Amino acid sequence: MGIEHRLNQVIDRFIGSGKITGTVVLAYRNGQPLFRRAAGYADPEAGKPVEFDTIFRLASLTKPIVAATALSMIDRGLLSISDRVARHLPWFQPKTPDGVAANMSIHHLLTHTSGLVYDVALEHLPDGQAITCGLLNTDLDFEANFSRHNAVPLAFAPGTAWAYSFATDILGAVIAKVHGGTLEDAVVTYVAGPLGMADSRFHVTDPTRLAVPYADAHPAAIRMTDPYFAPGEAGWTLGFSPSRIFNPKAFQSGGAGMVGTAGDFLAFLEALRTGGGVVLKPETVGLGLSNRIGALVSDPGCSFGYFGAVVEDPAEAETPQAAGTVRWGGVYGHSWFIDQANGLAVLSMSNNALEGCMGEFPGKIVEAVYAA
Repeated sequence: MGIEHRLNQVIDRFIGSGKITGTVVLAYRNGQPLFRRAAGYADPEAGKPVEFDTIFRLASLTKPIVAATALSMIDRGLLSISDRVARHLPWFQPKTPDGVAANMSIHHLLTHTSGLVYDVALEHLPDGQAITCGLLNTDLDFEANFSRHNAVPLAFAPGTAWAYSFATDILGAVIAKVHGGTLEDAVVTYVAGPLGMADSRFHVTDPTRLAVPYADAHPAAIRMTDPYFAPGEAGWTLGFSPSRIFNPKAFQSGGAGMVGTAGDFLAFLEALRTGGGVVLKPETVGLGLSNRIGALVSDPGCSFGYFGAVVEDPAEAETPQAAGTVRWGGVYGHSWFIDQANGLAVLSMSNNALEGCMGEFPGKIVEAVYAA
């Protein structure tokens, strides 16, 4: 049984069950397609199928694109990995848990070792104090939203622990400030434009191609309301506002705010896999795809680089992916990995939160890629 048959089986099973509404799955080895399929519906009620050029809300697929933008600016001497965040954003100066001004750097933002955390409590502080973390709608800009964190202690002193966070939102604010325009301007200048990622933006280039987001439910996924709050593990909830992408007043979230196509993102993955293409120096990509957090751990068997988690111990990580594989996803329904040892760049995008990112589907895609 070949990879094409195995992946088709997975896709057909999940679409048939109603857990996945629509998906694009791309698997490339050494730049050549092993598998390409668009399946299911971008909008079932309208009978609109998913196509290869369907536009999806990227959620955290935004993060590595914004990270690459920052690193491209660093390659050009416009930023430094050791720059202190407060140097560029004097309005953002949160304190450590013991009340000391945080010594937070660009490195800390890129590696999620800043002391910032995704915490639903931040979005439910008293009126006038709540902090929006990139998915819910808002009319606030960077400063108005994130300066509120100055009154909220960090979870830990920068560099002392790892915690997934909205640090890339703060990185986006730094990028915009240094670039002298919007975050989108910078992303297009340094990454999306040079790589031909024509639909990867903080606005929708063609609303007729935008997939309708769906949410997990039993027995099948349901059309997402706005806002929508998804129950997660251990009692936490994750809030979505599908309409946020159409609000020009909302800050451009470097952690979750972009849209784009599977082809766009595959081009980005291939640029990283092959050493940076026209956007990054090979040595910069090498650093970004390797462990940048030392002895800290992001997930079992994994460290973290500048673009995603790095598989250090495949057995402990319970994955067939080779050591050195870099992987991550996006809660609107996406998962990706780069396995340099095997020349692989693999991406699954869907309009299903959270199944397409944190459910069974992405794991089965990985199994199908590596099965003998």
